[in-house]
Amino acid sequence: MAAVSLTAPAPRTGFLVVQPLRRKYCAGCRRGPLPMLVLEDAAPRCVDCADLGHLVFLPRGDTALTRRSREESGLSAVVVRFNRRKGRYERQGVLVEEAALTRAEERCLADAEARRRRRTRDARRRAAQDERFAETFAAEILRLLPGCPADRARGIAAHASLRGSGRVGRSAAGRALSEGAVVSAVVASVRHLDTPYDRLLMSGVPRHEARRRIAADVEARIRTWREGGDGTDETVP
Repeated sequence: MAAVSLTAPAPRTGFLVVQPLRRKYCAGCRRGPLPMLVLEDAAPRCVDCADLGHLVFLPRGDTALTRRSREESGLSAVVVRFNRRKGRYERQGVLVEEAALTRAEERCLADAEARRRRRTRDARRRAAQDERFAETFAAEILRLLPGCPADRARGIAAHASLRGSGRVGRSAAGRALSEGAVVSAVVASVRHLDTPYDRLLMSGVPRHEARRRIAADVEARIRTWREGGDGTDETVP
């Protein structure tokens, strides 16, 4: 395994503290292994030797609490750790004064209800936006493929446009309602629901071969819907 350099990126403001991946010892007091260290002249120092030992660690996750803790703290440091897979340092949290953290927690508790209401409003707004977009997506399916049953179009649109799914409806082309993206969503639905594609995959047939075998059935269904037929007279093995 290749060694990871301890040359961490310079912080924009304040101090930078590293959570090392390998066993490191303080160049000053020789204590270790160190859970956190500060680099001084390329040598690791423990937080005590770096005069940061009185600070407490606040893990990342609560943006409001982190921001307010740093605002309240006269001295703070960003804590990072190297991600081998991504090849970069990633933020893990901050070190702040304990009294500052307490004051920040009190501030967050004071407006917790307001923030909860805001999150609820935002969730409702996003849900309404998603519902409108799914309706628009379904209407575009029916415009391009008038033979597609309306309830099927709505189901395809809801599936393809689910927020956070990464499906075609959430792509830039999908949001723009490009014909390619819309038809692609319908093709995916037909492939899984109207052909033996899933059974082929479960029986061990490679994906590309399974797609080749059912391609004609998919094309026939899409062609029928495009021409205005509902495809009910078609039989798919």
